[in-house]
Amino acid sequence: MPPRVPRSVTEEVDSVLGPAPSSYAQPEVVVLRFGRHGRRLVLPVIALVAIAGLAGYFVGGFPAAWENLLAGIGAAVLALLLGILPVLAWLSHRTTVTSRRVIVRHGLFVHRRSEVPLGRVREVRTKRGPGQRMRGAGDIELLYGAEAMRLEDVPGVTRVAEALQELMERNFAQTPQPQQQHFPQQQFQQPQQAQQDSQGFFDPNSW
Repeated sequence: MPPRVPRSVTEEVDSVLGPAPSSYAQPEVVVLRFGRHGRRLVLPVIALVAIAGLAGYFVGGFPAAWENLLAGIGAAVLALLLGILPVLAWLSHRTTVTSRRVIVRHGLFVHRRSEVPLGRVREVRTKRGPGQRMRGAGDIELLYGAEAMRLEDVPGVTRVAEALQELMERNFAQTPQPQQQHFPQQQFQQPQQAQQDSQGFFDPNSW
């Protein structure tokens, strides 16, 4: 028995699912990268400035050393919870739009990743509140089937939505659509009456 020649993963997938669509012959390129709007950093920055000012005023002003130590620890904890962690969470939330997919990565301690192929997206919706309109931001919903992916507080939401709409239409046009099978109509013929021999009938005159 001749030895089996190992095949690549791509060849194995093609042998089971068939050849890839023509759109996959082109390399996937990154079109957009963005995070949430920077207005989410306003409150953490204000909190850090306020905590730093209060810590500089109170820490070292108490007569007992343990009181100064306790005040320093409290200021550090508040700065971590109200300032540093929100900033790190904002930095960890990133959206990447390629020529084929929309990829969302988020999570500070537990990293999460979700993606949607643009060929499955059927509608791009935008939602903008009064404050978001002033900043040029907004929310985008990508509808695919019965589910939706929500991109919150997107900067430059109008241009991003237009780019997603164009990419969605291109991917949908390049996706091969399933062909409907046409079955020939069955022709039902009326059964022909068989010719019966006169000998097979009961003839009352024969009696």
